[in-house]
Amino acid sequence: MSQTDSALAPKVPDAVAAAPVSCGSACCGGHDHAPPTAAAAIAPHRHVPGCGHDHDHDHAHAETGRAAEALPEHEPGALLWQVHGMDCGNCAQTLRAALERLPGVSDIRISVTKETLALRLDEGLTRPDAIESRIATLGYKPSRLVASQVPSLRREAPAAWWRQAKGRLAIASGALVALAYLVSVLAPGWHDPLFITAGLIAAAPVARRAIVSARAGAPFTIEMLMTIAVAGALVIGAAEEAAIVVFLFAVGEVLEGVAAEKARSGIRSLAALVPQTAWLEEGGTVREVAAETLRIGQTVLVRPGDRIPADGTVLTGSSSVDEAPITGESMPKAKEPGSEVFAGTVNHEAALTVRVGRAAQDTMIARIVALVAEAQDAKAPTERFIDRFSRIYMPFIVGLSLLVAVLPPLVAGGAWGEWIYRGLALLLIGCPCALVISVPAAIASSLATAARRGLLIKGGAVIEALAGVDTVAFDKTGTLTIGRPVVTDVVALEAAESQVLALAAAVERRSSHPLAAAIVARAEAEAVTLVAAEDVAAVPGKGMAGTIGEAAVFVGAPRHAAAWAPLPEVALAAIDRLEGEGKTVVVVVSAARAVGLLALRDEPRPDAAAAMGRLNAMGIRPLMLTGDNPRAAAAVGEALGVAVTAGMLPADKAKAVAELARGGRVAMVGDGINDAPALASAQVGIAMGSGTRVAIEAADAALLHDRVGDVPALIGLARVTMANIRQNIALALGLKALFLVTTVIGATGLWVAILADTGGTVLVTLNALRLLGYFRGEAQAPSTPSSESGRPALATG
Repeated sequence: MSQTDSALAPKVPDAVAAAPVSCGSACCGGHDHAPPTAAAAIAPHRHVPGCGHDHDHDHAHAETGRAAEALPEHEPGALLWQVHGMDCGNCAQTLRAALERLPGVSDIRISVTKETLALRLDEGLTRPDAIESRIATLGYKPSRLVASQVPSLRREAPAAWWRQAKGRLAIASGALVALAYLVSVLAPGWHDPLFITAGLIAAAPVARRAIVSARAGAPFTIEMLMTIAVAGALVIGAAEEAAIVVFLFAVGEVLEGVAAEKARSGIRSLAALVPQTAWLEEGGTVREVAAETLRIGQTVLVRPGDRIPADGTVLTGSSSVDEAPITGESMPKAKEPGSEVFAGTVNHEAALTVRVGRAAQDTMIARIVALVAEAQDAKAPTERFIDRFSRIYMPFIVGLSLLVAVLPPLVAGGAWGEWIYRGLALLLIGCPCALVISVPAAIASSLATAARRGLLIKGGAVIEALAGVDTVAFDKTGTLTIGRPVVTDVVALEAAESQVLALAAAVERRSSHPLAAAIVARAEAEAVTLVAAEDVAAVPGKGMAGTIGEAAVFVGAPRHAAAWAPLPEVALAAIDRLEGEGKTVVVVVSAARAVGLLALRDEPRPDAAAAMGRLNAMGIRPLMLTGDNPRAAAAVGEALGVAVTAGMLPADKAKAVAELARGGRVAMVGDGINDAPALASAQVGIAMGSGTRVAIEAADAALLHDRVGDVPALIGLARVTMANIRQNIALALGLKALFLVTTVIGATGLWVAILADTGGTVLVTLNALRLLGYFRGEAQAPSTPSSESGRPALATG
C-alpha cells in the first residue's frame, strides 16, 4: 500500500486492533484471525481454507483506489480569496487575464460556482494586497481566506437582483430610456440630449470595467465591445439606439447573474441541511456551540427532532434517523450504540449521544457539495474548444467590424455614417455570449438534475464520455448483487422448515459471520421461535456446534456434516442441485440426524434485471466481470441475462476493460478496492453508493442511492445533455450567421443586434434549463432497502 493509500485507509479502533476476531460461522468454524491492521480492514474478503462456501474474491466495499484531485483551497502554499460578483465564464476569463500578468503569480484556479480564486504567489514580487486591489478595480469584491480556511458552504443568499449593482444599473437605464421617450413626446427638442444622457450614464460602469480590463491585459471583453459600439453610435448620432443597447445589455447581465445564482442555490440548500449549532457534551455539562467548530472525538447530544450536526458514531441511545438527505431512503433507519450517523440527517424518537468522526469540512454532505461545485467548474472538451474558439473569434469580429466600417467608404465611396453604423451593429451581433454560455448552461443544468436524482457526476468531461459509452462492465458482489448472502432455500429432511431454521439460528446467533447473520435474519423474518442453545462453540474449520436440550446440534458445510450424521440420498441430490445453482449449502444436524438444509446466495439487486434490459434497449452491451467462482457467477448472470467472465483477479479485470476500451467506449461500475484497476482502465469509472466515501470521491461518477437502474439513467441523461449542447451551439451560431448577414446588408440595426444577442443568450439558457425536468414525472426506482444490504447506501467504511 502506498503512502497515499494508507492515508485514505479507514482507521481501526485500538480496542478492535488489539483483540482476536472470532469468525465462528457455519462454514469457517470459528477460527481466530490475527488482529486486523488498517490495511486489512479494507482488504477484500479472502477464501479461508476449510470454508464450506465459495467466497467472492472481489467483495470489498472499500476505496476504488484513485485519489481524488486536491481542491485548490486545500493545496499547501495556495492563497485563497472569496470573490463576490462572478457570474459567468467571461468573468473568470477577465479575472485570469488580469492576474496572470502580475509578477510572481502562478497556478491560478477560479471557481465561478463557489466564487473563489486560488493562486500561488511569490510575495517578494507581488503583495497579496496588490492582488486584492486588482480584483477590486475589475468590479469584484475580494475577501481573503487565511491559512487552511475553506469558503463557507452556508453563505447567506445574496440580495435580490434589484438590490445588486447590475440590477440597479438595468433599472436606472430602463427608467432613463422610458423618461427620454416620455419627454420626447412632450418636448421633442429634448429627445436626443436625453437619450445621450441615458446612454452615457448607463454605459459609464461598463466602460470603466472595459478600460480596467484592457489595462490589465484583457482588451477583448464583451464590455469593450459594448463601449466601442455605444461610443460609435453616439458619434454618428444614433443616440436612441445607443441608450437601448446599453439597457438591453444591462438586462442580459442581470439574467446571467440570476442564472448563476440558481446554480449556487442548489448547493447552498444542500449545505443548509447541516445545523449551524450543536449541543456539545464536555466535562459533564452540555453547551451550545457552532457546528463547524466541532473536533473529531468530541461528544454531542442530539435531541429528538434535531438534525445531527456531524458525521460520527452513536455512543448511547436508540432511535430512528431519517437519512433521506444522504441515502434517499424514505424509511427511517434504526440507530443504536455503534451505528454510524451522518450530518444533516434527522433524529426522531429519542436522544442520542454521538462521537464526532469527521470535521465539518469533511462530512458526507460537505464532500458532496464540494464535489458538485467542482464538477460545475470542470470544463467539458466541447466547452474548452469553445473557450479557445472565442479567444480567436473576438479579435476576428473586431477586425471584421472595422473593415465593414471603413472599406466600403474608402473603396466604393459609401457613406461613412451608414457603414460605421453597420460596423458597430456587426460588432454587437458578434458578441459570443450565447455561444460561450451554450455548453456550461447545459452542463450545469444536467449536473443539478443528476444530483437531485442521487447521481454524482464529476464535470462536463464525464458527461461527454458517458454519452458515447457502448459497453458497461459491472462488478458482481455489492454492485449487481445486494452485497451479502441471504437464505434462498430451506429444505426440510426430518423436521419442519421452521424447526430447521430454529435449530440453525440457535447456534449461529453466536457468530458474526455474514452467513450466520443471514440465517438469523431469515429466522427473525419468519418469526421463528428461537430455542436456547448451550455450550455453543466453533468447530475449527468446520462449522458451529452446540447443545439444545439433550441433542447435539451441528451446523456446517456438507463435507464436514457427514462426520456428525449420514446424509441420505435425497439430501445429497438436493445439495448437488442447490450448489449447481451457485448457492452455498449448510447442513443442520440434530441428534446425529441430518434434519434439513439451508441454501444461501448473494442475490441480485431488485432492479438489476430491468437495468440490463434498459442498457440493451439503448444499444449498450452489459458485461459482468467478477472474481467469484464461475458457478455462482453464471447463476447470477443467467438470472440477469448478462454475459459473465468469472474467476478474475484485479489485474485480469483491468486487462479486460483495457481491451474493450481499445475498441469502443467503456464504463466500469464497481464498489471495492479490487475494482480500482478496472475503474482506472475504463473511460468512465462509476462507484456504487455502497462504496466508501473515498470510493465515491475517486470515481468519475457515483450512484449515491445504490440503484443499478441509475446506470442507464445516468447514460440517458448524458446523451440528452449532449443533444441539448448541440442544439444550443446550432442556435447560437445560426443566430449569429443570420444577423451578421442582415447587418452587413443594412436590414437590421444596433438595437436589433443587441436584442438578437441577448435573445440568443436567453434562448440558449431556457433550452438548457429544460434538462432540469429530465426525471420529472418518472417513477423513482426503489432503492435497495438498508435492511437488505446491512448498511446505508452511502456507507463510509
